[in-house]
Amino acid sequence: MIKYFYTILFSSLLLISCGKADNYIPDVPVNFTTLLTDPRLAGLSSGTPIFINGYGIAGLILYKSGAKYMAYDRCSTVNPQNKCALVLDETKSITVTDPCTGAKFLLLDGSPAKAPAIRDLKEYNVYISNNTISVTN
Repeated sequence: MIKYFYTILFSSLLLISCGKADNYIPDVPVNFTTLLTDPRLAGLSSGTPIFINGYGIAGLILYKSGAKYMAYDRCSTVNPQNKCALVLDETKSITVTDPCTGAKFLLLDGSPAKAPAIRDLKEYNVYISNNTISVTN
């Protein structure tokens, strides 16, 4: 009887875990390093988000709030299979928009700010050492 119970339990867990998992941004290696004096980062200290292409799924978004640096994948978490790159709402804005769906995200923590967004932006690790910034996963 116990063997029968464990068989049903295992089968149920197996079926539950086989759900669709394509609504997440896939993990890809990210290793971006540059000097803080890099001209591409010129607006970062003034609170303007910076977009760096060629990393992650749709590029990187670098943002500085106070003394804290954040890095997100530029790929929207709404229908990530479409690889829709987020755009800045306006200069020095704290939100970005998915042009494919109209979803908005806060750059302060990557959280959804407007539907249909329900998942946070994919965040990467940011390290500052000497005069260098590194973004990795």
